[in-house]
Amino acid sequence: MQRRRLAAFISLVLASFTPPLIPFSVLSAPPKTPNQTVECEILVTGAGLAGVATAYEGLLAGRTVCMTEITDWMGGQISTQGTSALDERRTQRLQLFFSRGYLELRKRIADKYNGNLNPGDCWVSDSCFLPHDGHEILYDMLQDAAKKGRGQLKWFPATVVKQLEISRAGSEQTIQGAIAIQHRPAAGVPPLNTLPLSQTIEDSYRYENSARLNKEILRFVPLERSEERGVRSEGVSKWYVVDATETGELIALADVPYRLGIDARSYLEPSASSTTNDPYCTQGFTYTFAMEATKDPIGHNIPPFYSQYSAYYSYELPRLASFPLVFTYRRIWSPKDGEPMSFGGINFEAPVPDDISMQNWTWGNDYRPGTAVDNLIYTRAQLQASGQLLPGNWLGGLRTESLRKAEEHAIGYFYWLVTGTTDSQLGDGVKQPQPNNRYLSGLDSPMGTVHGLSKYPYMREGRRIIGRPSWGQPEGFTVWEIDISRRNYNDDYYRQTLSPQMYRRLKIALAGLETINAIASTKPPEQIARRTRSTIFPDSVGIGHYAIDFHPCMTKSPPELPGNTEREGERQGAGEAYPFQIPLRAMIPQKIENLLVAGKSIATSHIASAAYRVHSFEWSVGAAAGTTAAFSLEKAIAPYQLVDDLPRREPLLEQLQYRLQQNNNPTAFPDTSIFNLDWDDWR
Repeated sequence: MQRRRLAAFISLVLASFTPPLIPFSVLSAPPKTPNQTVECEILVTGAGLAGVATAYEGLLAGRTVCMTEITDWMGGQISTQGTSALDERRTQRLQLFFSRGYLELRKRIADKYNGNLNPGDCWVSDSCFLPHDGHEILYDMLQDAAKKGRGQLKWFPATVVKQLEISRAGSEQTIQGAIAIQHRPAAGVPPLNTLPLSQTIEDSYRYENSARLNKEILRFVPLERSEERGVRSEGVSKWYVVDATETGELIALADVPYRLGIDARSYLEPSASSTTNDPYCTQGFTYTFAMEATKDPIGHNIPPFYSQYSAYYSYELPRLASFPLVFTYRRIWSPKDGEPMSFGGINFEAPVPDDISMQNWTWGNDYRPGTAVDNLIYTRAQLQASGQLLPGNWLGGLRTESLRKAEEHAIGYFYWLVTGTTDSQLGDGVKQPQPNNRYLSGLDSPMGTVHGLSKYPYMREGRRIIGRPSWGQPEGFTVWEIDISRRNYNDDYYRQTLSPQMYRRLKIALAGLETINAIASTKPPEQIARRTRSTIFPDSVGIGHYAIDFHPCMTKSPPELPGNTEREGERQGAGEAYPFQIPLRAMIPQKIENLLVAGKSIATSHIASAAYRVHSFEWSVGAAAGTTAAFSLEKAIAPYQLVDDLPRREPLLEQLQYRLQQNNNPTAFPDTSIFNLDWDDWR
């Protein structure tokens, strides 16, 4: 049955290659009157972990929250994207220093598996579990939050935002409404999740019904409470919209300033691989899949596209060149004990029949385009050229062909694992066939799809806003590499690559309490002592901690080209990071007063974003977004007004931070202070 489903999917893939307060041109009238008008106080677009956390806090605050999601599951990384292995730093995990909702998520995962937080017995994490359980746990969490906080959740799965109604008043703009499309299978056709995303995404963004999908047009509008009408001054928003999508869709639709890809090398981003911006080189994205160990060998029929991708796959490093190691890396289900094994200094239990592994591997199912002809996330210029920024023309802002090839690429990786005998990075004699494994597909499989791939690819990087001008950053606020990296920058690379002026400026920027002395000093820059902590932000509303971890784009197109290499210099910025904060300024875009950004699209640089992307960070930034939206509604204030007087005191900002802390949503790690330079234990 599994092989027939996979063969059917392969056939489908091959066949598919083919004035004030007056709304301005972001909106045109849909082809027919919306089928339904939905009132919200907080509209959350995207039900990944950041979106769910936003909704969670909004519901606990008693607000009416609408949440849309392109797939039919909540959870993003831990469900629809299949990466149900919590990425956590050891010290933060040992102290359980996380947002309250994230702690509740961890507790419920353990409860689901009879007290076992790690039913997969994986070695990359303390918690690896089945993706469909992630969705169910989060759905129950939101229902319980709504009851506890007396809020209301309006959940819209299989729904995409198509257009925004934006009004202009002076220099500020406000989202007055959002037009969305919810899709369902047409009569007599297979259910959702039968076809991979590349074959459905453009259809899901079109108003018209199709042979596959029936559409319902929704219009989301503000819900204003009667008791707040007299409090709210003219021009203050009645609702807040949160972009928690995986790629920053509303950012593009609203046409606020944003970045994509590599930032130009500077004293703030000294490890950048380019002297100029390169919007096409974003981190690789990944369709995950699940495979099950079997007692007996399985016959595998290699798909016709396999040869196009086979020269790419590799174990990557000698210390990782072990199939049992790779299988158990993100094993998500392990009902029986295996024999103890060790490889490359890592101890684990060997796979046994019925074990299930989720695959997410850099030189495996990562797809890493990086040129103007194959980049996945369209730049603003590409969106304009394709017409997607014209009223009513939005189709999601992604290159469908790159999605299609990534789907083939991921399936090809499974066949390499079970039949392959070559290794692109390690050479001959390393890779051996592993026939005792089968590909899991079907609506009842871990990924919940007939084709067996994740419902949506795991996204490591999207569009990233440029925050509003702020003191010290007149071009727009951004969290940069030097705000979080542990690197000392004393090695020859930086002295030789950066100009003397840029290198000195870098060292002064990292001098901390010695900044004034460093400015006045004539000593060589490499002798200027650097602070040993991350930047402390006065407007911090959340926390995160993870290494600066890169899955670089490839140099040439297509990325699977034999002999292709990673973009030179992209891993230069990789390495350890200090525990870091999430500043509110990074969540507030320019121009739109009632739009907040959560998830991976906050104002970070390319290198910083490589750390600001994992599970607990996404929850923390979502908790901050939900709390900020509810607080802004209560106080009848726009979020940017909470930070527009910095570095002077902001009393309302302090109230917001106090509320977050009282709700057990930390805004700083223990002992955070400009005087505390001892963070060696936080790894």
